[in-house]
Formats: sequence, C-alpha cells, structure tokens
Amino acid sequence: MFDVIIQGGKIIDGSKAPAYVADVGIKDNRILAIGSLLEADAARKVDAQGLVVAPGFIDIHTHSDFTLLVNPAAESQVHQGVTLDVVGQCGHSCAPVDDPEVCRQSILGYHPGVEITWRSFDEYLSRLEKLNLGLNVMAMVGHGTVYRTVMKGQSGTPTPDDVKQMQSLVRASLEEGAAGFTTGLEYWPGSEARPEEILPLVAVAHRYNALYATHIRNRDLYYDLGLAEALSMARVTGVRLQISHIQPKFGAPLDAMAHSLKMIQWSAESGADVAFDIIPHDWAHTKVSAILPTWAFEGGESELCRRLTDPGQRAKMKLNPKPIWQLVPARRWNDIILFRSKANKDLIGLTFEEIGQKRDVDPYEAVFDLLLEEGENIHDLMWTSHNFTENDIQLCLKQSDCGVISDTMALAPYGALKETIGSLSGYGWIPRFFQKYVREERIITIEDAIHRVTALPAARLGLKDRGLLRPGAMADITVFDEASIKSRATLNEPALYPIGIEHVMVNGRFCIENGKRTPFNAGRVIRHIQ
Repeated sequence: MFDVIIQGGKIIDGSKAPAYVADVGIKDNRILAIGSLLEADAARKVDAQGLVVAPGFIDIHTHSDFTLLVNPAAESQVHQGVTLDVVGQCGHSCAPVDDPEVCRQSILGYHPGVEITWRSFDEYLSRLEKLNLGLNVMAMVGHGTVYRTVMKGQSGTPTPDDVKQMQSLVRASLEEGAAGFTTGLEYWPGSEARPEEILPLVAVAHRYNALYATHIRNRDLYYDLGLAEALSMARVTGVRLQISHIQPKFGAPLDAMAHSLKMIQWSAESGADVAFDIIPHDWAHTKVSAILPTWAFEGGESELCRRLTDPGQRAKMKLNPKPIWQLVPARRWNDIILFRSKANKDLIGLTFEEIGQKRDVDPYEAVFDLLLEEGENIHDLMWTSHNFTENDIQLCLKQSDCGVISDTMALAPYGALKETIGSLSGYGWIPRFFQKYVREERIITIEDAIHRVTALPAARLGLKDRGLLRPGAMADITVFDEASIKSRATLNEPALYPIGIEHVMVNGRFCIENGKRTPFNAGRVIRHIQ
C-alpha cells in the first residue's frame, strides 16, 4: 500500500539516462518503487501522463538565509520546483555572530521584523528547524561573517591570533552542521583579505570534507588572477572547490570564459576537485554600496553616510581602483538599472542615465544620493545590469560539470517580503533555464538539464539520498510540462510565478498540486555530516 502513486509520467531520473515512462510509488517520505504499478494500491493516485517526473530541483547557491526566517514558505522557489536551498553563499551567512548589529550589516535580505537571537551556527540552524519550511535547507558558513565577528566589524589585517579565532569559528560551525565554507572576495571584507588569511580557513573545510564555494576576487580586468587564487586553494589544501557564478563580467577580454575553462581543466588534470556554476541569464545584480571603496565603510554606517554627504569624499570614492563593476568607471549608465529601493520605489526599472536626467544630476551623483536616501536600508539598495554575455553562458552549459544556480533569495509576493526582490529571475530562473537553453536554443538535452539541477549539485554537497529518482531516495519530486514551462517574471513585474510546474513534492508531501500551492510545508534543515 503506497501513500501516493504518480502514474504514467516521463521519468527523467537525474542521472542523464534516457527518459522512460513509468509509475513512482511513495511511502512515508521516500520513493519505494519505480516501474509498472497499475495493480498497486495507494491512498492517492496522480496522473502524470505527458509530464516530466524529475527529482526536486536543488539550488546550490542562494541568499535565503534571512528571508526564510521572515517567511519560511519559500514561495518563489517551490513554485519553480525547487526542493532544496543552499544558503550562506558569497561569504554572507547569518552565523556565527557575536554582535547582532555587526551581523545585520553582513546579511542579505535582512528584515527588521526578525530579531537576531542566535549566536552559534547550531543556534541558527535550530531556529530554522522550528519553522514550517517550504523546502529543505542546507547552510554554509561565510568568511565575511566570521571576519566581522572576530574583527568586531572593523577593517584591518587580522593577526595570527585573529586567524586562529576565525579557524575556530569555522570549525565549530562545520561541527554543528554547516555544509561548507564560502568567500565573497569582491565584497568587503573579503576584498581586503589576503590569500594567506583565507587558506587556513579553507584548510579547515577540507579537514571536514566540506565544500568550499567562492565568489572569486575579480571577474573582469584581472579575472585570471581571481580564478588562479581559487584554484590554488584547491591545489594546496585538497578541498572540494565550487566556483560560484563563473561568468566573466564586462571589462574582461572576449576569450576570458574559454581561458577560465582551460585553467579549470589544467587544475583537474593535476588532481584538483573543481566544479563551477552559472546563473542562466545575462543580468548581474548586486548591492549598490558594493561599488564603494572599502575605506568608505570604516566606522560603520553613520560614518559612511557622513562621507556620502561630503563632495570631496564623493570625488575620492569615484576613484575606486577596484570597482565591482567596470560598467561604472566606463559610465555605461544606460546598462545599469535600479532594481530594489525602499525610499525611491518610483525609480525602480529606470536606468541610471534616466535617473540622472530625471533629477538633473550626474548619474554618479544620483548613485550617492540614492544610497543616502535609503538611510538604515543603505545596503539593501540594489541594481542590475547587462554584465554577462549569452555566448559565455552557452559555452559554460556545454561543459558537463557546469551547474546552474539562482543566486537569489526565497521570497513571497505577499506579506513582509512582498516588495523584496533578490534578482530579476528570482521567480523564474528554473523555467527560463528549461525554456531558453533546452526548448528554444537546444544547447543541452532535457536529461542533461535536469542533471545540472539535481544529481550534480547533490553530489557536490555529498548527499546520498537526494538528487536522483530511485527506490530508497527521499521523495523530493517535481512534475512539470516541458512544452509549456515558462518564466513570467519581467523587470517591471519580477514577482510573478511561472507556468508549467504541475506538482512539487517535498519529503513525500505535496507543496504544489495541480499547479496550486497547498498548505503543507514539509521542508527540513539538512545538517552536514562529516
């Protein structure tokens, strides 16, 4: 007697094996059988004829750390068939923390309605475990948070004792269930961290057989230096390396992507365990404050705001030798669009060229003005740009070890998160991936595409019972229409659910059924086991 039988679907099991038609029988929270189950009894039978039955999709790179505390239903993700979010990326994590105010400054998606009561990584995960999560969650520990905790939010070169304290925090976090260690080397404090400060922390991750995921130091003018640093970490420590959203940005030479792939190949041939992932669109998004030089942040937000009111300080900020986007010094203001603002909602969707004209100021001055006007939300001001190229995305997808990620947050178009937008594709990255690169461009097969967001990330995370449809695996299952799956999100309306996702099952419970959200939230926190 099964709890559920999904009948007659096109089984694509995540292994890249050819599709076949079969039934899937679920008992409790696991897959019990796959095959012909016409004579079997079940409490419920779901007709999946003409639909793809796949493992639940795994998003190995998200920033849902805090938004899950605000609304644990994870609507934007489960409506796309995502059943596992991996948070704590790019050096940003919610724990460990000593001073909540210092932690708040490093959190993406922070919301004042949720009090930071935890200190250790265990306490943060325990807080998540008390919630009715819409999907499964794994969390990684971020270098930025560890650095801020040890250095009390101040900049400066860590002493050997400081580095030892950072090692202890990373070690404790991994022992308490963190799935790995991450860095964001284009963001402060990662941008100021030397390789010799990071290496000891990466070595701790290796000792715990945990993944090291890095937002590398540079992806434009000096892309090869940033990539070489990451590869050297894998070579020296033996750590499993994941290079996050590897696409080069505006300012890199035309052959940067091909060269990067060759560098990875050379490292792999030498024995390094290296993989990488991409975002399936050419938009790049980040905090507007990330364009500022690191010295601008010294002394905290009050000092930053004071500097932003000083014309002389503004002039110095424009001379930043390491801007996160080369589009800014190149003054490509028509390629940069305001994406998220609480203080200036009427400007969202406009280019900074248009904002400058509207305010009758230079676009760069408009950037500083908007930052000031955000007040306490200064680090939540976001912009987006055409920073990547379609050619690079397609070249990456042709590589068998290339994963696909969202680089966004689990959100909801209602309640406290209604006006929060993490990226242009936050509500539609999965549908866009299948629609554009499988159905329209035919860059990869549907079997390979499903592998990229199921078994491939599961293997990188060391998961044994997720990512594949097979007897004994956890019943994380997504059923969708490959002919109609489509993103509906646009720049002006980014919070629209996609079409084509028919059923989504998390740990044996339907959270999406017949295209509609159910009241069930059966997600779990998955702690890494060494």
